[in-house]
Amino acid sequence: MNSSIILSVTTFVYGLAAFLYIVSWVFKKEAPGKLALWTAVLGLAGNTAGIILRWIESYRLGIGHAPLSNLYESLVFFSWTILLIYLFVERKYKNRTIGAFVTPLAFFAMAYASLHNNSIQPLIPALKSNWLIAHVITCFIGYAAFAIAFGTSCMYLIKKRDTEGKSPLLKKFPTANILDELTYQMIMLGFLFLSIGIITGAVWANSAWGRYWGWDPKETWSLITWFVYATLLHAKMMRGWHGKRIAYLSIAGFAAVLFTYFGVNLLPGLHSYGAMGQ
Repeated sequence: MNSSIILSVTTFVYGLAAFLYIVSWVFKKEAPGKLALWTAVLGLAGNTAGIILRWIESYRLGIGHAPLSNLYESLVFFSWTILLIYLFVERKYKNRTIGAFVTPLAFFAMAYASLHNNSIQPLIPALKSNWLIAHVITCFIGYAAFAIAFGTSCMYLIKKRDTEGKSPLLKKFPTANILDELTYQMIMLGFLFLSIGIITGAVWANSAWGRYWGWDPKETWSLITWFVYATLLHAKMMRGWHGKRIAYLSIAGFAAVLFTYFGVNLLPGLHSYGAMGQ
């Protein structure tokens, strides 16, 4: 069994986990929620095995490198990071309704990855650097934290619309205060790692292209994303913003993340080689 088969199976496992989380939330049943948790853990294990095996396979082909070099591999790692962080969140807050809004993101990322070429390719010269692993890992920890913040922001806005607290679907939601605080914590985590990712990317760019910053579309949009979240954190800490304002800024920030990740691959630039999805 090769890594592609394992990761294909993992896609369906993530889909099943997302389905079970949604069923547990909608029907307010505990059993599907417990099954969803163990399904998510199984999916994470499969995702981990697929990444490790793909790394081993690249060495067997004589082109050994970390499986983080193209859009397919980055989407697989993105899904892995989302699930890993989410499981820590579920363990801490003991609330599985969050999974109904987060695990579908991991599933969609894996499903989208399956639409792309999954063959293992040699690294182009610009990617042959030890900074590749540090840059991609830090960026995607940031992206995954922002994805979870997006999910909790959506939950917050839905909960605040039910001003009288009568909707049965929202009974098991965390309180608005918990959702607001969790969104803030995830954004703090994401902002820290995005900042490190931009710094490591600059160092990598200097070694690959002889300059730290060149206003390439990917670089520019990474900076725009950074400023969106920096604005959110400034507004939270200095102006006392919370609640809906933070939720809307979180959603806008994640939209910027998605454009940075996918949209700029359509634009000409040094990062447009094969849609690397950094």
